[in-house]
Amino acid sequence: MGLFDKLRSELIDIIEWVDDSRHTIAWRFPRYHNQIKNGAQLIVRPGQMAVFVHRGELADVFEPGHYELKTDNLPILSTIAGWKYGFDSPFKAEVYFVSTRQITDLKWGTPNPVMMRDADFGPIRLRAFGNYTLKAVDPKALLKEIVGADSNVDIDELNELLRAIVASSFADLIASSQISALDLAANYRELSEKLRQLVVERVD
Repeated sequence: MGLFDKLRSELIDIIEWVDDSRHTIAWRFPRYHNQIKNGAQLIVRPGQMAVFVHRGELADVFEPGHYELKTDNLPILSTIAGWKYGFDSPFKAEVYFVSTRQITDLKWGTPNPVMMRDADFGPIRLRAFGNYTLKAVDPKALLKEIVGADSNVDIDELNELLRAIVASSFADLIASSQISALDLAANYRELSEKLRQLVVERVD
């Protein structure tokens, strides 16, 4: 690495995420050795939240707004890093941006038929399909449980995980519902609400 590259990386003082694809859920801001200047500008756009991570520990969370980074607005990071009297530039940290936009019309379906035992018809194979809406409300939990050390996570990766949770929840719901095959259609709304609650419990 040349001197120019090092100086250029240390002088970068604007941290922001401009995402036009609307396809990414979480994105790590790229920076040489994660060096951030004292007084750097953090821009968090509407529909985003920013999370600071220091040596694997989740620290401060920023809602939409324009911030000048200093000890006063980085209390958790300051404690973790042991900055008793403030910090000198540059300091090391990772900054993740999380999309909080509502993502609609995501598809789910049972990959294989679900077996149901019916008193009148015996074993029945059921398949189910539907749509769901996704919105990140706890960026720290998302980073801890889903993102990990990845530099970014997109909708397809998260959708694959959630589809599996919805499908397995549907199978469990059918097994415990004791509703006959002929009454499934009449209980559609009740089953849908129970499925929603079951998925929320498992995701949380």
